[in-house]
Amino acid sequence: MTLLRRCFAAALLAILACTAATAADKPEKVVYHLNDASNAAAALRNIGNHLDASPQATIVLVAHGPGIDFLLDGAIDKTGTPYDVAVRALAKRGVSFRVCNNTLQGRNIDRQRVLPEAVIVPSGVAELSRLQAQEGYVYIKP
Repeated sequence: MTLLRRCFAAALLAILACTAATAADKPEKVVYHLNDASNAAAALRNIGNHLDASPQATIVLVAHGPGIDFLLDGAIDKTGTPYDVAVRALAKRGVSFRVCNNTLQGRNIDRQRVLPEAVIVPSGVAELSRLQAQEGYVYIKP
């Protein structure tokens, strides 16, 4: 191997090492999208598993339409388990829950019914778009 090739190979390896180190240092930001509460239990499990694998990840769940139902006071899953316990546990782990105000208004749901762990945003779909376009979140639809 000539000296020029060795220098080129060394430079290439250095660039790859720097790129990998930079990617590893980049924060992991993920938005989970829920527009159907029938997927809520699975979504909550996915988020828990995600945090187990990546404890430093920043996770936001945005719900709109029928997807907000699990974030309402008294909501239970098909086995009768209240959702608020899992929501509270994930919120303690740093997960942010966001509920669409357009949905609340369109369905005449009192804002007081939304679990205290959730934040009401003007529009669920606009929040999804903003998180991806402006804040660099990766999109997951469970």
